[in-house]
Amino acid sequence: MRKLLLALLASASLTGLAQAQDTTLKIGTEGAYPPFNNLTASGQLEGFDVEIARALCDEMKTKCEFVTQDWDGMIPALQAGKFDAIVASMSITPERQQQVDFSDPYYVNSLTFVAPKDAAFDAKAQDGKSIGVQQGTIAASFAESNYKGADVKAYPTQLEAWADLENGRIDSVLADFGVQYGWISSPDGACCEFKGDPVSRDDKIGIAIRKGDTALAGRLNEAIKAIRANGKYAEINKKYFPFDIFGQ
Repeated sequence: MRKLLLALLASASLTGLAQAQDTTLKIGTEGAYPPFNNLTASGQLEGFDVEIARALCDEMKTKCEFVTQDWDGMIPALQAGKFDAIVASMSITPERQQQVDFSDPYYVNSLTFVAPKDAAFDAKAQDGKSIGVQQGTIAASFAESNYKGADVKAYPTQLEAWADLENGRIDSVLADFGVQYGWISSPDGACCEFKGDPVSRDDKIGIAIRKGDTALAGRLNEAIKAIRANGKYAEINKKYFPFDIFGQ
């Protein structure tokens, strides 16, 4: 009888472990923000955000399931339960904190301009100039507040803003440092370069979750600490950037 009881307890323990490992965390991301999250020609997600999300899921012993979502609908989709967390280079802002909760930051960002290499550029003299931004982003809010004399053109995706810059339809693009770095380092962005120093710094990037989901927030925070400590974060970081983006 004792052996049977032990066997049943062992079986229950293994079943519970298997169920814990089989749980799935649905991750929302954009898929149009290289090198952080992007869709390949074959429709596969890749990028820094995607690899960090997978590393966090591995650390939490859960499966990742990715859901692509247009940027403008990201928070409403999270609130509606389309996914459990947003890993899409989302800035932690007071306005967003009214709608969602966030994990601890998993990297730090600054806002920078890029423009054609042969263009004269002064961030303080943008009256009459055209600035491309992605709509609904920190860059869009900053440009609209600080460059009232400029023509601020908001695009649905970052890729569309760069395309117009490359084709001479706008004078510059204001966006996150990391995403701008990835673009000017690629063949598509060979036309352009950083112009001047960052115009805004210390923008903390976190994982958005539904309001009140403290259990998931705690698990994510512990997982972020773990991959920073065990070298997995550095391994992923090195694939995309020659500097530590965690606190750049």
